[in-house]
Amino acid sequence: MALTDQFSAFAQWRGDVGHSIQQLRTWLANNDLGDAQTDMRIQYLIDRLKEDKLVVAFVAEFSRGKSELINAIFFSDYRTRILPSSAGRTTMCPTELQWEQGQQPGVRLLPIETRARSESVSELRRDPAEWVLEPIALQDTESMQRALQRVSETKRVPREEAERLGFQIDETGIEGAKPDADGLVEVARWRHAIIQFPHPLLEQGLIIVDTPGLNAIGSEPELTLSLLPNAHAVLFILAADTGVTQSDLAVWQKHVNAGRGHTRGRVVVLNKIDGLWDGMRTDAEIKTEIDNQVASVAETLNIDSEMIFPVSAQKALYARVNRDAQLLARSRVMRLENALTTELLPGRQQLLRDNVLVECGDILRRGDELLGARLRGLREQLQEMSDLRGKNQGVIEYMMRKVRQEKDEFESGLKKYHAVRSVFTNISNRVFTHIGMDAVRVETRRTREAMTMAKFTEGLREAMRNYFDMLRERLRNSSQDIEEITNMLDAMYKRFSVEHGLKLTPPSTFSFWQYEREIARLEKAFNEQINTTKVYVRWKNTVTQRFFETIALEARHTFEVANRDIEHWLRAVMAPLETQVREYQLQLRRRLDSVKRVHEATGTLEERINELLQAESSLLQQIAELNALKRQLAHVAGVAVEGFDAPPQQGNMAA
Repeated sequence: MALTDQFSAFAQWRGDVGHSIQQLRTWLANNDLGDAQTDMRIQYLIDRLKEDKLVVAFVAEFSRGKSELINAIFFSDYRTRILPSSAGRTTMCPTELQWEQGQQPGVRLLPIETRARSESVSELRRDPAEWVLEPIALQDTESMQRALQRVSETKRVPREEAERLGFQIDETGIEGAKPDADGLVEVARWRHAIIQFPHPLLEQGLIIVDTPGLNAIGSEPELTLSLLPNAHAVLFILAADTGVTQSDLAVWQKHVNAGRGHTRGRVVVLNKIDGLWDGMRTDAEIKTEIDNQVASVAETLNIDSEMIFPVSAQKALYARVNRDAQLLARSRVMRLENALTTELLPGRQQLLRDNVLVECGDILRRGDELLGARLRGLREQLQEMSDLRGKNQGVIEYMMRKVRQEKDEFESGLKKYHAVRSVFTNISNRVFTHIGMDAVRVETRRTREAMTMAKFTEGLREAMRNYFDMLRERLRNSSQDIEEITNMLDAMYKRFSVEHGLKLTPPSTFSFWQYEREIARLEKAFNEQINTTKVYVRWKNTVTQRFFETIALEARHTFEVANRDIEHWLRAVMAPLETQVREYQLQLRRRLDSVKRVHEATGTLEERINELLQAESSLLQQIAELNALKRQLAHVAGVAVEGFDAPPQQGNMAA
């Protein structure tokens, strides 16, 4: 299946699952089984399915053929080069290709001068006035190419200005930009580019990231700390004739595979194999030379050779434009595309499927529990009414006293429930005191001030060590509070199950490991930057300042996710008990009302029994409908029906 077809199938799957979840939502509302919390959880899940994005990043040193590879894989249907691709450097700034409905086709360009300020690219995305818009005329290919070529623009600035903007300067030109005879340095005109382009794959949620070379990557911390680590797949491009150069290895170690314990989602492309097609080698000799280069690259990068893909991007594009099947096969690009879909789509689909299992499974179990409680309560009433047939008033009065006694006992137990509810609220508030965003902002400001006052490198290190220690301590304190809540609710669940027969699934647990892991990654990245940059103590240096601002932004984002997930879990973990308590109270009132009605007018007994029989039939029909919805959702999502019945072990939503 072609790449576009694979993405279309994935988008169709997301749409079908979302439609089935919407049907479940409507049914729950129509049958008085939904509530505000359930509706919010379902809406969140539907939004995630609808807005899911797949990010594929292309990373390499300059002149490795990144842009040409993007053209060959994604834009050959336009029968020409869409992204600029020529000798030398063509991508001067990080460039995203995406599409969102309602946007104007065009290239949004963020001026390089914004680097001198503290705002990150993420923050500046929200302010359209900061960006230069170059509209794209979709019907005019040449106009479109001219607009897209703007990502290649450069400007010459004095050395001091280049350093202020974060560019590394090197008189040799090896480890940075080399000043010319006039002392001017060529730098990128733009800091970041976003190309809004209505391509079929982009319309279905694909985002393509084209990156500049090592020096440009290193001077934009947001790339290394956020964009690349969060990419679902990274294609690392090498040249077949050179293999892994020193700068290539630096890009791989510092940015592509930094801090990763595995290489899943990381694909190495050995481009420009057509350089071996010189007409003097046989096909067997060419294959041997390519295989040897693949083995060498695998050893250098310490990865499986199966994850290295020799291709000719230029020949693949030419073959597709001219519909040359033989040349396309020789370019080997199809094997890369198949691997890309194998690496990218199944993993993403499984992640969304897991979310559906966790969220819908919990909602379906709550629906089962609630309908089961209603059915048990109704059958108890039915049994009580049947037992009253032929009984005298004394027996009826005794039954009424018995139900009243049960009601009084339950309401007495509710005092313990309300006490637990109060403690639950207090501990929940304490959790957000530890990880609340106001506290994180205060600590970030303190750290920034400490770094500003630092006179030596060790001062910078100590300020950052304290910052990360503070973040970890706040997560640990929150984890202890969450554990206390879990144990308390577990005891309350068991109490109501034993004393009042409520059927409750034990509360799911909540883990903090993913947030702790992210903080550890950020700390490692900062330490590596401080250890390698040539400017240590000059806190006013833009690179160091921007790197900290990016670290702080990522840390805040991690805590925002933690806040959202914990709030989500706290609501979800308390809701079943609250629902069952309300339902049990309602059943007791109904039972007492039924006996009262019989006591006041004995002739209504058979009428009440018939009403209960009809209600029982209706409940059984609801249970059958809910099971049918469960089977439908399982079929569409591609999971076993039994998966919805197993309680989750962790309450976090997958990222």
